[in-house]
Amino acid sequence: MRQIWITRAGPPEVLAVRDAPDPQPAAGELRIRVEAAGVNFADIMGRMGAYPDLPPIPVVPGYEVAGVVDAVGPGVEASWIGRAVLALTRFGGYSDVVCVPERQVFARPADMSAEQGAAIPVNYFTAWQLIVVMGGLKAGETVLIHSAGGGVGIAATQIAKHIGARVIGTASAAKHSELRDLGADHLIDYRTEDFEKRAREITQGRGVELILDAVGGASFKKGYRLLAPTGRLGMFGVSSAATGKTRSLAGLASMLVGTPWLQFNPLALINANKGVFGVNLGHMWGEVDRIRGWADQIQALWTQGAIRPKIARTFSFEEASAAHHFIQDRKNIGKALLKP
Repeated sequence: MRQIWITRAGPPEVLAVRDAPDPQPAAGELRIRVEAAGVNFADIMGRMGAYPDLPPIPVVPGYEVAGVVDAVGPGVEASWIGRAVLALTRFGGYSDVVCVPERQVFARPADMSAEQGAAIPVNYFTAWQLIVVMGGLKAGETVLIHSAGGGVGIAATQIAKHIGARVIGTASAAKHSELRDLGADHLIDYRTEDFEKRAREITQGRGVELILDAVGGASFKKGYRLLAPTGRLGMFGVSSAATGKTRSLAGLASMLVGTPWLQFNPLALINANKGVFGVNLGHMWGEVDRIRGWADQIQALWTQGAIRPKIARTFSFEEASAAHHFIQDRKNIGKALLKP
């Protein structure tokens, strides 16, 4: 098999393709011949040496794949063999062959391509947890989605529109036209506009009921102020700590200084009638059976045509460093994928 390794912490060029023997599935596992693998910001933070969950470097990153099952381990029904699937991987997804526990594997609908399948798990499960499970978004409410052009942002927009909510997205101006076509009602250019001020204008001063924020730092502070009564701030990342393409202590310090620690204390939350919550799908491995229930609901939305992943670009394994540059340079609208 071929794998993409993080050889040391550093810029995208530290990624390297290496060969290894094909793995054999253990008891309860399926082996998947990978057709596409998702690239996520957690992979980038791990490559920079700034993701505490990453196993010791050198390591193969990657949280999601799609492909075809070609072998099963003891205790797994042979009927899986030959089936098109998508799967969550606990690292190791940047491979053309992976072995995955059966409960982390999901049958792929006949009309879903491998590329679409690889774009589903991290982005849509995260968006579902943010919007539905913890965000409690309802028809008629307004959600502000930061990084609206990213994979989670587009997934969240589609789910929110299906619910009947109004979507305000932040993205660079060059992405606005396409994001409107993908369902956003209002768009804010975060490079030239103050999102707090602009969102208040859009909502006629009321604020918003839900915010999805993976930026962190001062963005959390402004977002918390922007919440309407009963509003919820969903935090799922701190990309503001990644100011360059290598680990930056200055960026981390700036993010920590900007975080509104005082506003997040219990008494302040009670008096403000606001909620703050966090989402990290990578810490949900003990809840995979629950996630399977989310997957059923997401697949129902797929069947209805309510969701469709947007693929920004695919890269070969040899282009893995270019894929990381592509995301960090904020060129993507939708999902970046690796294809063996």
